[in-house]
Amino acid sequence: MGNERAKRIMNIIARLNVGGPAVYVTLLTERLHSPDYESMLVCGMVEPYEGDMQYYAEQHGVHPVIIPELGRSLNPLRDLKTIWKVYQLIREFQPDVVHTHTAKAGFVGRVAAWAAGVPVILHTFHGHVFRGYFSPLKTWVFILLERLTARMSDTIITLTEGLRRELAEEYHIARKGRITVLPLGLDLDVFAKQSRKAGTFRAAWGIPADVPLAGIVGRITPIKNHPLFLEAAARLKGELPNAHFVIVGDGETRTEIEALVDTLGLHGSVTFTGWQRDLPPVYGDLDVLVISSLNEGTPVTVIEALAAGCPVVATAVGGLPDLLDGGKLGRLVKPEDAEALCGGMYAILTQPPDAAETAKAQAVMIDRYGIDRLIQDLDGMYRGLLSKKGRR
Repeated sequence: MGNERAKRIMNIIARLNVGGPAVYVTLLTERLHSPDYESMLVCGMVEPYEGDMQYYAEQHGVHPVIIPELGRSLNPLRDLKTIWKVYQLIREFQPDVVHTHTAKAGFVGRVAAWAAGVPVILHTFHGHVFRGYFSPLKTWVFILLERLTARMSDTIITLTEGLRRELAEEYHIARKGRITVLPLGLDLDVFAKQSRKAGTFRAAWGIPADVPLAGIVGRITPIKNHPLFLEAAARLKGELPNAHFVIVGDGETRTEIEALVDTLGLHGSVTFTGWQRDLPPVYGDLDVLVISSLNEGTPVTVIEALAAGCPVVATAVGGLPDLLDGGKLGRLVKPEDAEALCGGMYAILTQPPDAAETAKAQAVMIDRYGIDRLIQDLDGMYRGLLSKKGRR
């Protein structure tokens, strides 16, 4: 490398709440290091009801710079102050590349980077907030802001081809040629090494070793549609009376979901575990992982579960059909249809995929979504964009 200074990368994300984006930015910051790179991670504060993944960043030797206002919802007047704070940090760090993640950080970070004259500006859509999250007016404002900030970006990254199509053709955020598909990159070794049915998770929560066990892992929030999971569970109990269900995670609608368990007559059949830091044993003991969401980007839980050899049934929304190869790697069912979701769970619980199918899904996940592949892809992209700008 000679006397060339390390390229400086600043990753900006709204907050390190539990989910794929927090894992993604942590691993990028950890892996893009000296001698070629110097990386900084900037984020806001997590809300009290959310799981905080700052511990995960610290475990990976990443110490984020916190700008508290970044974590809050979009508010044009208050965000002027946030943009100013991010702008000052950019002027101080002098990054060659600013790479933003999630909607709020994408707006604030790109405006600040553009104002500061950063050579390369990129944004990753880990999903989008244009369906199922906000009122029509607020959604329209988000779409306008995304179109505006897309013009400040050298490229936009999506995790799936389906999301690229949606952004270009349905929401007109940017032309297809300005959007690059780079699948997620995760550290999957620990999941691949997890043995099936070790029994540690079941034992910890008093769940018998021999009962069919279906689980949902993630934030308890409206977009994840836990009521659909429970309605499907109530139907499944008619077919498999000894079936048990776990809800791993926490969130703002937990109290309502706990009440719904009783309303549906599922008392004693559903275990709430709260957030779990050690997920491989969870997937190891589940007979099926369920995704009942109204909308999804590329859910990390699906990749982790399949890498751990756990079958998946999911609603066919967002990036899930791409992720599951149209149903070859896991079962896809109609969204918002309790009977269809119940049928999907029943099929897997009574006739699990054979060893060859499981091994295939596991191999595809590790090959497609391993962290080493993502780092190579991004390294090439950063270098290519910087050389176009005349920066070596």
